[in-house]
Amino acid sequence: MHCEYCGESAVYRCCVCGRPVCSRHTRLGTICPSCTRKATVKFAVHRATSNKEKEKVKELVKRFWGEEEQLTFNRKFFVAELPAYVAKVREDVVGFVSFADLDNSLVIVALGILPKYQNAGIGRSLMKKVEAEAEKLRKKRLLVSTSNDDLPALAFYQSLGFQIFEVKPNVIAKKHGEVLSGIGGLPIRDELRLQKILA
Repeated sequence: MHCEYCGESAVYRCCVCGRPVCSRHTRLGTICPSCTRKATVKFAVHRATSNKEKEKVKELVKRFWGEEEQLTFNRKFFVAELPAYVAKVREDVVGFVSFADLDNSLVIVALGILPKYQNAGIGRSLMKKVEAEAEKLRKKRLLVSTSNDDLPALAFYQSLGFQIFEVKPNVIAKKHGEVLSGIGGLPIRDELRLQKILA
């Protein structure tokens, strides 16, 4: 799926008209509940086990972030090599969440859902699986980080009970050797770290 405005890979879907858009053409604004489109789709979530599912995760990581490696919490991870849950519509992988063990925590390394399937509850379902995994492993918290421009992700994680506990200025700019342009033209510089304390 490509951005309606430039042809680049789309990573979001407009909540009002449903058009797929890239990060550069995403705009942030206030939208009332009546104008927020909820997608209705039947999907299943399970642990990624097959090579085909792992390859699809690798493909999605490249599509969303342009690289297979993610830097989070001072560590580099190759996302496709991590444990993951995938969301499938029929036999197609439409989203995933990958995670890693870090001391007394599980770290969400990457979460991505194809634009066509956003706003259907897939992200929440994937996160519930990871939280259940963390509780099963008796972890004390879930960790996730996002870039300072990714306000949709920041809102999503906070709606699930995460709280910002640390900001690492310029970490992302240093990783890329420059300040990139992000969502709505915001400069991508900082890593925002969030946590959810588990009971």
